[in-house]
Amino acid sequence: MNDRIRDVYIVDAVRTPVGKYGGALASVRPDDLAAHVVREVVGRAPGLDPARVDDVVFGNANGAGEENRNVGRMAVLLAGLPVSVPGVTVNRLCASGLEAVVHAYRAIALGDASVVVAGGVESMTRAPFVLPKSDRAFPVGHQELYSTTLGWRMTNPGMPEQWTVPLGEGAELIADKYGITREQQDAYALASHRKAARAWQDGAYDAEVTQLPDAPLARDETIRDNTSLEALARLKPAFRKTGGTVTAGNSSSLNDGAAALLLCDEEGLRETGREPLARVRASAVTGIEPDMYGLGPVEAVRRVLAKAGRSLTDLTHFELNEAYAAQVLGCLAEWPELDPGIVNPRGGALAIGHPLGCSGARLTGSIAHQLAAAGSGVGLAALCVGVGQGQALVLER
Repeated sequence: MNDRIRDVYIVDAVRTPVGKYGGALASVRPDDLAAHVVREVVGRAPGLDPARVDDVVFGNANGAGEENRNVGRMAVLLAGLPVSVPGVTVNRLCASGLEAVVHAYRAIALGDASVVVAGGVESMTRAPFVLPKSDRAFPVGHQELYSTTLGWRMTNPGMPEQWTVPLGEGAELIADKYGITREQQDAYALASHRKAARAWQDGAYDAEVTQLPDAPLARDETIRDNTSLEALARLKPAFRKTGGTVTAGNSSSLNDGAAALLLCDEEGLRETGREPLARVRASAVTGIEPDMYGLGPVEAVRRVLAKAGRSLTDLTHFELNEAYAAQVLGCLAEWPELDPGIVNPRGGALAIGHPLGCSGARLTGSIAHQLAAAGSGVGLAALCVGVGQGQALVLER
């Protein structure tokens, strides 16, 4: 019988470098990406018997390709953990990796588990084409293939057309709502690339990034050190041909990568022999109109801070996923009391990339490492979610 809510600690967090679409990680299956980070994060706690891992929870947004058949369980087996360790896969699209962390947090807090590995993985390069089954045998004529890389496909005709706009058009709607200019979006994107490049140069990612032995990649592959406002300005709008402001330069890209975290209660923490990076304080998830999905974090952040008994001014570290520059700027407009200087200090997804199922775990791990490096503070990770959701998590040290 559970008689109390247990404290939940993040012992360690690792991730692969993020690869670009068709880039250095293109030859690596998503289940192998997941297995690599699971093996690494468990191996960083040599005092912990791998058989003590109560569950492995992984986020994945696709599930239609090589990550099918429950990539969380596949990661356990491919990583060489004991077969007694179970695994499960969860899907909250762009926040799937964060959802995995929340699942682990809840299980440990309630006493259902003591040690859990949580993470996320996506290979957008290797996402397959799918062919729907016909509703009758031997159909006549051509059949349509759908790409599972990103966005809507095989849309239910009952969905209002307004809700099923392309993701980039959703970013344009936010730019319209807040009067966000093309120049503001490009300037934000440029800053993201510069911060990410500087973070790698300064060794800020050394503690969390682990290279794959069969696909060596020195750092995140989509960071453009030498881009400029002039170069970004030359890019054509990608979604609205007339009057559009959202381009490939101020949008996140298609990417491959994986991340994993080791979470424990106090008993599990003692077995690891490690000092934790941070403690999980609270989580929240909210819904919003699907076409305005980019503003999903606004209410999620407000709710999670209320649960944690904190305010925006208490935050020392904030990782907000950068699906689009317009989406980030729209959210920031709703948080006027937030210091923008604490947001994504090591660069964000506009530079690093956004492998969908991985990103939430990447952001959470980054916050945990930043808190550990600072020695104290309050951190928050948040993501917008396609089809209109937002999710957020507060960590403390």
